[in-house]
Amino acid sequence: MKIVGISACPAGLAHTPMAAKALEKAGASLGYDIKMEQQGSMGQVNTITEEEAKAADFVIIASGQKISGMERFDGKPVIRVDITTCIKAPEAVIKKCVKAVESKK
Repeated sequence: MKIVGISACPAGLAHTPMAAKALEKAGASLGYDIKMEQQGSMGQVNTITEEEAKAADFVIIASGQKISGMERFDGKPVIRVDITTCIKAPEAVIKKCVKAVESKK
């Protein structure tokens, strides 16, 4: 399963990269191909391309912020998750998202 996502917090300096790294590491350990883009005061880091967005099974948004470039994900299931939850329990977040997407197929 291919997963893409975006993490963003108001400053984009601490929680944004922490959530991205936690989800990528958890995804890898669960056997999923996951790429997380970071949006914050540093701009976009690890930008998700149109091709990566199209190939994804679903999108995780680890943020309560407005996300730029959401049109890339038109037609894809998008799941918003609290950024702190992504840092504290990334494997649980991914498992719950996968289960939700699979139940809608």
